[in-house]
Amino acid sequence: MNFELNTEQKGFESAVRRFAENELRDGAVARAHSQDYPWDISGRMAAQGLLGITIAEADGGLGGTLMDAVIAIQTVASVCPRSADVVQAGNFGAIRVLAEYGSDLQKEKYLKPLLAGKALIAVGMTEPDAGSAVTELKTTATRDGKGWRINGTKIFTTHGPHADFILAYVRFGPGTKGIGSVMIETQAEGMRLGKRSAFMSDEEWVEIFMDNVYIPDEQVVLGEGGFKKQIAGFNVERLGNTSRSLALGRYAYEEARQWALQRRQFGKLLCEFQGIQWKFADMRIKLDAAQLLLYKAASGADSGFPSPTETAIAKAYCNQIGFDVANEALQVMGGMGYSRESLVEYCVRRCRGWMIAGGSIEILKNRIAEGVFERTFSQRAS
Repeated sequence: MNFELNTEQKGFESAVRRFAENELRDGAVARAHSQDYPWDISGRMAAQGLLGITIAEADGGLGGTLMDAVIAIQTVASVCPRSADVVQAGNFGAIRVLAEYGSDLQKEKYLKPLLAGKALIAVGMTEPDAGSAVTELKTTATRDGKGWRINGTKIFTTHGPHADFILAYVRFGPGTKGIGSVMIETQAEGMRLGKRSAFMSDEEWVEIFMDNVYIPDEQVVLGEGGFKKQIAGFNVERLGNTSRSLALGRYAYEEARQWALQRRQFGKLLCEFQGIQWKFADMRIKLDAAQLLLYKAASGADSGFPSPTETAIAKAYCNQIGFDVANEALQVMGGMGYSRESLVEYCVRRCRGWMIAGGSIEILKNRIAEGVFERTFSQRAS
């Protein structure tokens, strides 16, 4: 049993780090505080092969592993936390579902510009009355000739204000088996974006209204019965969330470590106080343990999609640890950590959001418990 990256993975990590240091370090603070999507680096990442890492070469990707994508997102985040969002969008979640289940026509029309860094895709899942209870979604797809009419509302959609395409979860029929997904262009007739709002992280979202939007059959990605396949793809998105949580916690840890090696109080370096030493010892233990859980979930997939249980365990733990470590790092740095002159406060805010997004920690623990007791537990009112 080997817990180290192999030679090829280490080489890939080094190459990504060189790119990040040369292309992303300058402007990292400004990029993090901008509400715009970082289009300035999307094309450069595409040219470096950092988009579509796990997508088959025949579809325009690199044909790499999920572990490669995790390495890339963590390495980029260690230099420029905001830029890791571009790696996320180009490798995890909606783009992976499109690559895995989309038709040749869909891949040509949608996947090609996404892999070139010229377009952005978002997942339209959460609704006003269907958050964690995703199977309660009400957005409908009703047959109209050779196509479908889509009606419904989505909220809290990551990249919603900037996306060119939405992979929308819709209801073709009753029950879980009636749920599938369709591709909708955000400029389509009947699509309307509501007032822009912002999360605590300053990342923007909009309410998305679909009023009798027409799509042809060619834009259906997964029809009735496709829900389980979509959730399998969502597990990959969760690993992107997990990777960023841990990476931003580690970023804040490193910033605080350097601060403790230089900052003097009461005639001593901070690192010479035992209380500070214990804080860093605890942070290191948590980061290393979380890293192993993330690697287990990613490497266990080999090809295809990861284990739902291993993904839930990794996300629940890394979300908590990423936030806890970033928050402790802020405390160590005091006023400077709390200031927007550093990215530590940004890491705290972003990590806090990921404890909710992509499956809250509480919902994940419910799923883990089902594995523990080998039975399902309905959360619905009886």
